[in-house]
Parts: sequence; C-alpha cells; structure tokens
Amino acid sequence: MPRSSRAAPALVLFRRDLRLADHPALSAATETGAPVLPVYILDDETPGRWRMGGASRWWLHQSLRSLGADLEARGSRLVLRRGETERVLRDLIEETGARTIFFTRGYEPYQRALEERLKLSLEARGVSLRRFGGQILVEPENLANLAGAPFRVFTPFFRALSQRGEPSTPLPAPQKLAAPDSWPRSDALASWSLEPTKPDWARGIRAAWRPGETAARKRLAQFIETTLASYRTRRDEPGIDGTSRLSPHLAFGEIGPRQIWHAVQAAAEAAGDHAAADAYLREVGWREFSYHLLFHFPHLPEAPFRPEFEAFPWRDDETALEAWQRGRTGYPIVDAGMRQLWQTGWMHNRVRMIVASFLIKDLLLPWQTGADWFWDTLVDADLANNAASWQWVAGSGADAAPYFRIFNPVLQGEKFDARGDYVRAFVPELAKLPASLIHKPWTASAAALRDAGVTLGETWPHPIVDHVAARARALTAFASLKK
Repeated sequence: MPRSSRAAPALVLFRRDLRLADHPALSAATETGAPVLPVYILDDETPGRWRMGGASRWWLHQSLRSLGADLEARGSRLVLRRGETERVLRDLIEETGARTIFFTRGYEPYQRALEERLKLSLEARGVSLRRFGGQILVEPENLANLAGAPFRVFTPFFRALSQRGEPSTPLPAPQKLAAPDSWPRSDALASWSLEPTKPDWARGIRAAWRPGETAARKRLAQFIETTLASYRTRRDEPGIDGTSRLSPHLAFGEIGPRQIWHAVQAAAEAAGDHAAADAYLREVGWREFSYHLLFHFPHLPEAPFRPEFEAFPWRDDETALEAWQRGRTGYPIVDAGMRQLWQTGWMHNRVRMIVASFLIKDLLLPWQTGADWFWDTLVDADLANNAASWQWVAGSGADAAPYFRIFNPVLQGEKFDARGDYVRAFVPELAKLPASLIHKPWTASAAALRDAGVTLGETWPHPIVDHVAARARALTAFASLKK
C-alpha cells in the first residue's frame, strides 16, 4: 500500500543515468511506496583531469532540463545542488529526513572511490545505500575467463557475453512519482553556467544535437528504420549518416544498453536479417568491453595497459599538436575530422581512428594528449571508451591494433570518402577540387589548384609531415622498445 506523503522520502541520486525508463534504481525507489526525491549533484570536486569537458557540460545542461520536464510531467521535480557530493547528501538527509539513497553505480575510479566514501560516512549515520546496475549489460564481477581473471581480448569477451543470452527486459518508466510533502531548495540550472556565452562556441553543437531521453528514443527508432539494414556495409563512410549516433545519449544514460539491444534484436527478428544487427551489437559489445577494462584496470585512462610502452620515446611538439587540434595538418581527411569535432562535438568513428593514428604515429605525440582533447571536445566523452579506444590505436592497450599498423591518411580518405563528400562538408577550402585530388591537394597541378581556388601554403597548408618519413620514424621508435 502507498505510504503517507509525510513518510521519509526515498532519495534517488541521478548520475550518468539521466532517464526514467529502464532505470533500476528509480524503479526500486518507486516500489517502496515512499515519496521519491530525485536529485542531481554537480560535483566540481572531481579530480581535475577528468572534470567534465566543455562539450559535455553543454550536453548536461540540455539533458538535465529534459529530465526535469519529464519528472514534472509525472508529478515530481529534479532537485539540483552543486558541491561536494558527500556534503550535499548529508545536507539533504538533514533537510528531508531521507534514510535511503538509491543510485546507479559508476565504474570510473573516482566514482568508485566516492561510493566507498559514501558507504563509510552515510551508513554510519543510519542511512542505507542501495546501488544498482544500469550503465552496462553485465556487471564486471560477473564475467570472467576460464581462469577466473578479467578478459584482455575482445573476441572471447564478446563470446562469453553473448553466451549469457539476452539481457533482461528493460523496465518501463514510472507513470507517476509520489512527491514529498515539501521540496528542499534547488539551484536554478542556469546558475551553473554550463552553456558557453562569450564566445558561444556551441552553435554548431546546438544545431547538430537534441539531448534528452525522448530524443534518444527517437534517434534509436530512426536508426533502426533508416540505417540499420545498411550499417554493416556502410558504417565506415563518414560522408553519410550511416551510424546510430547514439553515443552521447548512451554516455549520459539517456538511453540504456538493454533498451538498444532489445530494440535492435526485435528489428532483426522482424526483418529476418541478423547480419546488420549482429554487426551493430558487436559495437555495443566493444563499449561493454571498455567498461570492464576500466573497472579491472583503473589506470587505463592515464598509463599504458602494456607496461613496455612506458618507455616509448614520445615527442613534445606544441606547434604540431595545435595544428592537429585545429584541423590544419594539411591532410584533408584528418582536418575534416578535427573540424567536425570542433563544430559538432562529435566525430565519425572511422575518422576517429584516422586522426588518432595520425597524432600518435605520424606526429609521434603521446596518446594521452589526444585523449585529453577528445575529453574536452566530445559530447559523448566517456572515460572507458575514450581510454580504451586511444590505447587501442596506440598499440598499448588490451587487444590493441599493433603499433606498426599505421593508417595512411590519403589512402584512408580515398577508400572511405571516395567522392570527397565528407571533406567538402568540413573543409570548404577544398570543395572545388575533383575527387581524384581532394585527399592529396599537394599533388594537384597549378592549373587544377587555380581552378579550385586553392593556394598551397596560403588558403590550404602544406602537410606538416611527410607520411612516408613519419611512418619510418614511428617504426624506429617502436623498435626501440624491443632493445
């Protein structure tokens, strides 16, 4: 039976789970029959390097606004507080009489440390902490190899994950949430200044994205209807809308992996074609693998997974790093990717691998500098995915591509952007070059450059490195690790 509204509220701490559907912690709080107190805490005490980046802060503002509206539609509201999480929770407990806190667990090292501190400090005060899964399909403690150790290679990991069968059915969103008798004070979202003002660098991001749980569900439905069938064969073409673009929605928990898994499998059953669905769900599996790696190897975001790479002879070149960051390397596919990132807060996955390979191997700059830049500029910045992916390209990670696999940026452009549509979209300086030249403008004749309005060294930079020479330098550096 529902309890009186004067009962102590069940406090639901939202984190990277900004949704109402398939939210085990919220569902459990609702089932108690107590009033539900939804709370989000902006904790700027997060260790400096992993404090939320600019693009993520923009997304967070929109996502919290959407979540607040969804809660209000169910008779509730979202209480916003800023400060150190443990202190804010103590204050709320004192103000509201809450004796139970429901939350979705985190896997990042600083989130795990926070959970341990909360357990020690709050349970001593008689407050019960109830922790739930929800960010991933299988909790890291529940999946191991035959020796009982964490998986280090993706293929056996994904095989073991698949052999567990279908993930459990996603939970529905509550239709109504019992409100407490009185609401504690809440910050105004605008007071957090999560959105940029002067300059307003988020205009392109704002035009490209619609954050929130409703937008996430619509994006999934659109992907299944228009793109899933061709995903396996066209996902590597950055010039088309050939991927799900669900990554920022997943990163903020506006949609959960179980929801995606079941929706994609249902579509495959209806179409009688599992090939495309299997290809896509394998990518969901890579996300899962990244989370398991981060949980078991918490040094992953900062130090090489393979310790022999500690001795790698990286260069220090601020000029080259800035050229890469600003999309001024002279290699069109690289620069298009970096400009897409700056303009929209996102980059196509194939191009992420190309630009990462260029930074690490052509420029010989440490992968951590690239991971830091992505962390600040991506709307889908995710510590597990970011760290695992950069180490994969660097050759220093789990199940990594070998270091001597060095992408040729010209050949990659010609293969995956054969008509040059992607480059033209983000590098308008080269838009009039024919497809045969757009990925290597420095080889064009004077007449072809003139006809396209391109002046090398002025309207378009010369390549900052020669790829052939840079590749040889990278292989020499790699060989030094074996001595």
